[in-house]
Amino acid sequence: MAKRQQRSASQQSAAPQPGQPFPKKVYERELIRLQGELVKLQEWIRAEGARLVIVFEGRDAAGKGSTIKRVTQYLNPRVARIAALPAPTERERGQWYFQRYIAHLPAAGEIVLFDRSWYNRAGVEKVMDFCTAEEYHRFLHQCPIFERMLVEDGILLRKYWFSVSDAEQQARFKSRLKDPMRQWKLSPMDLQSIVRWEDYSQAKDQMMVHTDIAEAHWFVVESDDKRRARLNMIAHLLSSLDYDDVAHPSLKLPKRPPPRGYERPPRETQTYVPDHAASLLS
Repeated sequence: MAKRQQRSASQQSAAPQPGQPFPKKVYERELIRLQGELVKLQEWIRAEGARLVIVFEGRDAAGKGSTIKRVTQYLNPRVARIAALPAPTERERGQWYFQRYIAHLPAAGEIVLFDRSWYNRAGVEKVMDFCTAEEYHRFLHQCPIFERMLVEDGILLRKYWFSVSDAEQQARFKSRLKDPMRQWKLSPMDLQSIVRWEDYSQAKDQMMVHTDIAEAHWFVVESDDKRRARLNMIAHLLSSLDYDDVAHPSLKLPKRPPPRGYERPPRETQTYVPDHAASLLS
């Protein structure tokens, strides 16, 4: 299979001036094209029985969640699913650290997108002292071994770190404070990323040193411009995988058979949802 070379919109048009967002029309045109390729990738994964794991990591408000939404927007949820694990339970804290993540790995023909992953130990847990120094160093030792095992077993593993500047992160936090639809995305833990900016930077650097391995490299996505970040991440993912178009059987709608005397029950025998939409037009 020949590797597909995806050409992003940023390569097809003049770059915007510093401080200006990536042009919306160019973004939307390229995004829908890339999403079409993601559907083709999904069908190849399903047909070939391949297993794909995509790890999304980065600072709070770096744009991971919005990128995951664009990746999965047109995908079949039976094939592509998101793993966003909550804080571990008491029982899970007594397990081998990687154990609860293993339960979410894909079977044949599946894609799993980790919205944060086992790398919590190298970031939040390390900075916030949620793990011991021994547990942290054990993670740095075991993580490359764990990931090599995944790759050796045939899992396609891609790891993306979304990098956002302190100024842009601050601006996004302020925006969330004022937006009632997004206030849920801001927690006291998120605010610690402001106070502990340098601690998180040092933790990320150490993580990269130990876990950027030949079998599973880290790929850094500059995400101050969310549109550009989404295009760059998706285009890179597609270009890193050898996939082909999957032939689908030709389908034709059958003729509807003639009626055989069925009569629908009277409307008053069923409870209908009120027509809220009609009230908006009066």
